[in-house]
Amino acid sequence: MTDRSDNVKNTSTITSTITVGDQGSLMALLGRADENLRYLERRNPGVDLHVRGDTITLTGLNGDLHAAERLVKELLALIENGENVDPDIIRRTENMLKAAPGERPADVLTHNIISKRGKAIRPKTFGQKRYVEAIDENTIIFGIGPAGTGKTYLAMAKAVQALQSKEINRIILTRPAVEAGEKLGFLPGTLFEKIDPYLRPLYDALHDMIDPASIPKLMENGTIEVAPLAFMRGRAHPVFTNVLTPDGWRPIGELEVGDLVVGSNGEPTPVLGVFPQGKKEIFRVMTQDGAFTLATAEHLWAVKTAADKRRGKPYRILETQEMIDDLRVHHQRKYELPLISAPARFPERAVPMDPYALGLLLGDGCLTGSTTPSFSTADPELAAELESALPGVRVRHKAGPDYVLNRIAETGDVITIANPVTEVLRELELIGTQSHSKFIPEVYRFNTAEVRLALLQGLLDSDGGPVAQKDRTCRIQYTTTSIVLRDHVVELVQSLGGVAYTRRRPAEGRKPGRAKGREVLYRQDAHVVDIRLPEGIEPFRLERKAAKYNASRGGRPMRFIDSIEHAGEEEAVCIQVAAADSLYVTEDYLVTHNTLNDAFIILDEAQNTTPEQMKMFLTRLGFGSKIVVTGDITQVDLPGNATSGLRVVRDILADVDDVHFATLSADDVVRHQLVSDIVNAYEKWDARQGGPKKGQRGNRGHRDHQ
Repeated sequence: MTDRSDNVKNTSTITSTITVGDQGSLMALLGRADENLRYLERRNPGVDLHVRGDTITLTGLNGDLHAAERLVKELLALIENGENVDPDIIRRTENMLKAAPGERPADVLTHNIISKRGKAIRPKTFGQKRYVEAIDENTIIFGIGPAGTGKTYLAMAKAVQALQSKEINRIILTRPAVEAGEKLGFLPGTLFEKIDPYLRPLYDALHDMIDPASIPKLMENGTIEVAPLAFMRGRAHPVFTNVLTPDGWRPIGELEVGDLVVGSNGEPTPVLGVFPQGKKEIFRVMTQDGAFTLATAEHLWAVKTAADKRRGKPYRILETQEMIDDLRVHHQRKYELPLISAPARFPERAVPMDPYALGLLLGDGCLTGSTTPSFSTADPELAAELESALPGVRVRHKAGPDYVLNRIAETGDVITIANPVTEVLRELELIGTQSHSKFIPEVYRFNTAEVRLALLQGLLDSDGGPVAQKDRTCRIQYTTTSIVLRDHVVELVQSLGGVAYTRRRPAEGRKPGRAKGREVLYRQDAHVVDIRLPEGIEPFRLERKAAKYNASRGGRPMRFIDSIEHAGEEEAVCIQVAAADSLYVTEDYLVTHNTLNDAFIILDEAQNTTPEQMKMFLTRLGFGSKIVVTGDITQVDLPGNATSGLRVVRDILADVDDVHFATLSADDVVRHQLVSDIVNAYEKWDARQGGPKKGQRGNRGHRDHQ
């Protein structure tokens, strides 16, 4: 309750009273030993404040009294909301009331982000509040302003809040290590000792917000990553690493923006960015089925553990280096990789022979060209299928398991007309091949899923079969003496979403087979391929094999990381793709990516990035992620005349949706009052000198998105 009455002796002086119903609130306002009251009097020399009982009396000139009255009421509102009022809060509240008379400081100073052990982290100025709201409302936020304005600290608080509320599953904190012109390679000590001074402010902020005892564990399991900016760019492959495209395999170093690669769903996805990395340490990542690819230590992998699967958790994203010494749990492989969720989609291409028929001939056909093509099978069903798939050809039973593929002659045909099968085999460059030199022509390997599956069914119906074991799911086995055909069969299986394991049975020492009562020595090593295909992919058309397979089915194909080994140094490159999960297919149909999904990423001291580094960093953004970039463009430490990426990024991205530029000023400094005074003094000095000095360019002529 407030009463005012004019002083008769001096009409320009008025008196106001404020009644405080709660004695505890009044004591909190006065402060310990009345320090707040004395501070209020010093800040408002034209107003007298007196406290008697539960009443505060203010006397002073009209304008001064109104300002002091509003300040006291605002402080009481803060106390009612649980805020601990001290001289710093009083000064901050008064400054906010002067800067924005239409807004309430209580709305700012009680806007909690996170709390730890009773200590709340919240914005302390209107500028900070707008900055925090911008982080909530946008995907990429730039916080630009002088030191002490809380840019990084508040961004860190929002990151921890997002992690605790499970909006994201990873926090990444980074900054360029170029202060004082130093380079990491020339600094003494271990890598950790080199980077620690540059990252210490980030560590300190983390300790204010998270239980210090839990931070090492969170960093160990990849939930929190703190690293120099240079480490953010190393998520790459050697330039010669093959990546799957709709037209087949291409070295990653040859890809350009706009090219298509194959994503984890088997569909084409465009390349959004290509970033050369220079020479990098390379590691060979191998899976239990023998597949492998090469990648850098920081390259990202989507993986699941047994615990993740039990709890229904999504794939976690880990770096190569995070898994090197943690590949087993209870002697079992720990990390399962995703397989392509649907057969890889390649453009339809015309083929000269039915793919199922070609599979049968590659399995049990004689393709030497020295005689009429023939086929051997103990299943008349396959001979009938082969004949129905080859127009103009009659599959004639010769004797035992042997069939001859004769051309059906028409009346008037001359004897020199070639056998249609021979003609096609010649076109496919298969004529003259023997068992150990057969292969699958490229036009079949990179064709539609229907063509590839039909070809595989022909191979398995002729030279493969189901292997059933008691109380276990049924696997598929295929055998060939051709190393190339073995590899092509593995590729077919992988392209359909399956896995294939290979082993060799040496010819030497094997018990001879028998033909027509005679022993026949093996002349070539046999290559056995054990296959697992996903549900919905039928491996057999032959009725007896299909029935046996369907009796117990094939189980779920799985692929686990088996080993990670150092493989030297190579020129490397990384790409960004447009797929929703950021995954793409690399060698042996391994599914990988290098974009940061479901992460809160903070780049601190961004004024010390180059434009190229800034572009590299921003394009690491994945789906479900948020990026906050902080920096002070008056404090650039880049060597020579290097341009700051933070200076130019506003010109580049000013009109891009979902990108926000928040500018903080000396009014938002939350350190000692002297810091704000120093910032203001330097700004006035710069103005007197005729404009911004080196490192300040770019701070003018831009519109602020606040």
